[in-house]
Amino acid sequence: MTSRVKRKTVTVDDVCRIMETIAPIALAQSWDNVGLLAGDPRASAKKILTCIDLTPSVVNEAIAKRVDLVLAYHPPIFKPMTTLRADSAGTDAVVFRCIRNGIAVYATHTALDAADGGTNDVIASLCGIAQTEPIEYVPRPGVNERKLVVTVPSQQVDAVAEAMFRAGAGHIGEYSHCSFRLAGQGTFLGSETTNPALGRRGRFEFVDEIRFEAVVPANALPAVVASLVEAHPYEQPAYDIYPLDAPPVRGIGRCGRLPRPTTLLGLGRKLKRATKARGVQIVGPPDRKLDGAVIVVGAAGSLPFRLPLTRSDVIVTGEIRHHDALTIERRDSTAIALGHWTSERPVLASLGDRIKKQLAGVSVTVSSADREPFAPV
Repeated sequence: MTSRVKRKTVTVDDVCRIMETIAPIALAQSWDNVGLLAGDPRASAKKILTCIDLTPSVVNEAIAKRVDLVLAYHPPIFKPMTTLRADSAGTDAVVFRCIRNGIAVYATHTALDAADGGTNDVIASLCGIAQTEPIEYVPRPGVNERKLVVTVPSQQVDAVAEAMFRAGAGHIGEYSHCSFRLAGQGTFLGSETTNPALGRRGRFEFVDEIRFEAVVPANALPAVVASLVEAHPYEQPAYDIYPLDAPPVRGIGRCGRLPRPTTLLGLGRKLKRATKARGVQIVGPPDRKLDGAVIVVGAAGSLPFRLPLTRSDVIVTGEIRHHDALTIERRDSTAIALGHWTSERPVLASLGDRIKKQLAGVSVTVSSADREPFAPV
């Protein structure tokens, strides 16, 4: 008789962990509110609905489809709330309905904007851009290591190193016993109360030493230092501790070269077809030749102005304020505005595919009730 393998039920927490690999919360802007906003992390999450805006119509769809979790791009909880009322005209009403129906709510917003393969990269790919660079880089979060440097007499360096390694120093990825060693000379002049391990008290001494460096996890630092002091031959060994910063990660916005020169009007029409935009606005001469693009989905604001824009660069975004459009004109550059919602919507399909690839058996659908709030007349 063959025993049946019991599969683990996918939970809300599992989805949160997957989203942390796709669009880490730490990548979000400091003013944003992303992550799990409502729901029980232990609850089942077999059915997921993605949307840009969590509107009453989207909640109706989620309830009808018996969805376990709504993954919204825009956070329905943005500022602190003092009430959750079903009869409210604010977004607290939709959050209340989700909670009442056992539907968890997760928001990703600027974390997905900054993440590789996120909103800006998707629009860049629609422009035909294969390689992108971020507009800004941000510090990598979660670095919790130190560099410990100590000088040791040449003959005793192996014993001191081994004591430090045993206490937790010298691990880099899958490698252990990692260190850097540099030969040099140390000097000292001990008072009459000292008892130097090498040389004599009261005499200026030169000692052949090794500068020994190793990476140490912050939580192992006390044990490593204690081991160093115990194994070191000197009465008072000299050592330094340096904080470490990891290389920065790609931040918000994207820029890159177009695969072939085109015109502002030609690229605008191409993106209108690709995004199914109801209307596209352009800033600048329609026949302007373009070979580069700066992508900022949603509202670009002043972010693209951090770059040295040229005549052949175009800003591709969702919406542009009047005075920002005038700034673009003064800089003799160009822009394409697809619509705020329209510029963000294309990421939902690829986001769903990435979640399903990592969580077998989970259903992820793009909301059909999620709508552009503006309509042409």
